Parts: sequence; C-alpha cells; structure tokens
Amino acid sequence: MIINLRGVRGSIPVPGKDTVKYGGNTTCIEITTDEGDKIIIDGGSGIRPLGNELMKQLPVSCSIFITHTHWDHIQGLPFFLPLFVPGNNIDIYGSFDPVYMKDLKTILAQQMEYCYFPVRESELNANISYNNLKEGEAITVGSAIVTPLLINHPVLNFGYKVESNGKSFFFTGDYEPPLNIYEPEDEAYAEYQRLVDQQKKILTDFIQGVDVVVADCQYTRDEYPSKKGWGHGTHDSCIEMARDANLGALYFTHHDPTRTDQELDSIYDDVMSRSDLPPTKFFIAMEGTEIKL
Repeated sequence: MIINLRGVRGSIPVPGKDTVKYGGNTTCIEITTDEGDKIIIDGGSGIRPLGNELMKQLPVSCSIFITHTHWDHIQGLPFFLPLFVPGNNIDIYGSFDPVYMKDLKTILAQQMEYCYFPVRESELNANISYNNLKEGEAITVGSAIVTPLLINHPVLNFGYKVESNGKSFFFTGDYEPPLNIYEPEDEAYAEYQRLVDQQKKILTDFIQGVDVVVADCQYTRDEYPSKKGWGHGTHDSCIEMARDANLGALYFTHHDPTRTDQELDSIYDDVMSRSDLPPTKFFIAMEGTEIKL
C-alpha cells in the first residue's frame, strides 16, 4: 500500500512563498494498494493535480471517500478532470447529512450550480455512483477494506480506516476530541464525562495498532483555548491518541492556513523536544509525501 499526501492544509488553499515546503493545497489523500486499486480520501484542492496525473492513463477507475462536506474537503472535486470523461468509473462515498436532510449527491451537486460553477453536475460524463455510508459499513475496494467511523466535528465526519494485505491506515478527517461542557462542580459533569470517555475509547479501540495515522492538529496548545468547539485537534491530542492506540506512525496534518513553513518547523521541533512522547514516530504532513506500507 502506498499513501500519497496530496493536500495537507486546512480551511483554504494558501499557495505562495511561505508554503512551498509543506504545500498549500487542502485535504486529499491518495492510496494505491499493492494490486493497484485506487482510493482517494477527500476532494480538497489537492485532488486537482491528482486528477491531471490520472488522466495520463485512461480509463480511470477509483473510489473517493469524503470525510465530510466542508468546503476544504470538497472544493477540488469540480476540477477533478476524470469526472468529465466518458468511460471513467468513479464511486463516491460519504455520509447523509441528517441535519439538512441532504444526501451526498445533492450536496456535491449544489456546489456545481451555476451561481457557483459554470458546469453542472449533470454534465459530468464519467460513470459516477454516489453512496451514502453508515457508520461501520465496510466497503470493499479491490483488495482493500475501507471502514468509516463517526468522530467528533461540528458536522457529521467520518474517519476512514483502510486495510489491505495486513497493513492498515487511518485518516481522522477533521477531528476535535470530545470535551466535557460542564464544570467539575456541576451535577451533570460525571455523567457527561462518562460519555466523553466512551467516545474516546471507541476511537482508540478502532485504530488500535494501526500502522500509520494522519490526524488533524490544526492548533497548538496555546491557540486551542480560544478555538474550542471549532472542530479541530492539537498536537497534544494527537500524541494522546498515538499513545492510547499504540500507533506505528502519526502525521500531523490540516495545517492552519496562517502557518508558514518556518512556523511549522518550529512547532515540530518544540513537540519533538518533549520528554513524554510515546514510541510512535511523528512527522509533519507534507504535500507530496509518499508513505510505503
């Protein structure tokens, strides 16, 4: 299995001289199994150059798994050229939005309405299937099994575990560990904390011993107090995840769009200087990084 990080930036693309090293494209991860099956997680702006590369060998067959439909995770899809070409086969998976009562196709089609984009979804010529997933519903893609897990974010967000030939990979999507909204002296604190602990345990058990995890850590520990509830994790929450789940390696991703390459290097040096790190190998996610399992 080869994992290629095609976009590692959060919120909005940020091309420019300050993001040359780690990249400015928003979230997209390409996974290729040993048998050549193509799995893509999220359609941020990083999916556009991936699509251009895939066009060199037609027809394109791939499965795209959407963690959630915030713009930075779907904004590249209208520019994914394989969607426009007859004979390509593209299966798209994601969640039904129970709040706005919209299925995946409706949400993705709406960002291609004429008020946002000059080509409508109905004009795409590839063979496209839209599939609304349920939590825990495993999907077989060639030799791989892809399993979604619902984890905490302001909108329904799936983390995806990909397993193939004894190797395993997990991507959190956007994820903020659940917090207790009550103070310790409040009557409801203990019961709510039980629910928080239960949710963390479900994730820990789900990713126990996974070879490689790419995890949201948009904020530093100093920034986080003013960002609580915005749906993103920190380096500390990622380290806790790695320790609890005995992860082989973890890549910090979803870099804040204000972060320069130099600032990311400085943050990484600070994190790696801590004395309480678990045995997990930690890296900063970098656009173009290729991970071989």
